[in-house]
Amino acid sequence: MPVRSTHLSTFIAADPGTVYDYAADVARWPEWAAGIARGIRPEGDAWIASSPYGDVTVRLAPANAFGVLDHRVTLPDGTSVDNPMRVLPLDDGAEVVFTVRMRPGVTEDEFAADCAAVAADLEMLKQRVEAGA
Repeated sequence: MPVRSTHLSTFIAADPGTVYDYAADVARWPEWAAGIARGIRPEGDAWIASSPYGDVTVRLAPANAFGVLDHRVTLPDGTSVDNPMRVLPLDDGAEVVFTVRMRPGVTEDEFAADCAAVAADLEMLKQRVEAGA
């Protein structure tokens, strides 16, 4: 069965490297990612985040020069969700693109809510970076 995806993006008036460095700092995710707003802590090569679903494990792509911020979130039930995310350079800043994929068993309303939550997170990321966080 084909996977349904929605690509969400925001434009940030900042150097792409600055955007990448801020967004790649997983310890700062609670500042802009509401799903883990309760906190995150390192554990080995991963991070443990407090989420509405309980503690989840987050693994981020290794640091790279291409703006790739893909990350895998493993839910308490063992389900893993891969989240493609990129910082793309623009002439006057950067575009951050996050792909939301509809998981099996998720309703249209739940998928819409996931997309709205990611859009809000991207807006908060924009505000934080542009404010010089």
